[in-house]
Amino acid sequence: MEPFFFLCLFCVCSFAFAVDDERLPNRCEVCKFLTVELQATLDKTGRSKEVLELGAVLDTGKRKRKIKYNTSETRLTEAMDTICEGILQYSVHAERPGSLRYAKGTSQTMATLKNLVHKGVKVELGLPYELWDEPSVEVSDMKKQCETMLEQYEEVVEDWYFNHQDKRLERFLCETHVLKTSELECLQEVWKGDMGIKGSGEEAASEGEGEGKTHDAGEL
Repeated sequence: MEPFFFLCLFCVCSFAFAVDDERLPNRCEVCKFLTVELQATLDKTGRSKEVLELGAVLDTGKRKRKIKYNTSETRLTEAMDTICEGILQYSVHAERPGSLRYAKGTSQTMATLKNLVHKGVKVELGLPYELWDEPSVEVSDMKKQCETMLEQYEEVVEDWYFNHQDKRLERFLCETHVLKTSELECLQEVWKGDMGIKGSGEEAASEGEGEGKTHDAGEL
């Protein structure tokens, strides 16, 4: 059997094993990415020079109170309203360990499979091609857990925003208030780049041999 066919089988089998390895995110992972998204959202608006006018003009002619947007409760509220929705932009990178399996962008395995499809190789994963990029069960569950956790610890987040921004949000929220000592492991996990041989996926997809073959992940 030709080398390309073996590579196709390997790619599809890898995806099948990843599906079998599906698991729901734990509290550490949820808190970690909640803080990542909240901090990123706040960073986007932190340099705003907008000034808000609060209160009504009274008959006495007293002026409205002015407050900078980047220190206002409005900025925090707007950020908190959107961060859990942002979790849906994540994908499961099953080839990575621990919490690193969750990241934005297409996973190596999925990118390779898509390249195979674009080259004419028929890949059967048990769901339509147009649904391959839909949020997975894991990611959808993380969004729900994010919403629950944010509601439960809303006052803690507000306390950090108004009084403790000199401390890292992850440490203040996750380490101090949300997680037990035995649940902190994922906070130490840092992404250091893709594992394996760089470019192997592109090489697999660039080969012209094997076109027209159908590989069913469920049969391998």
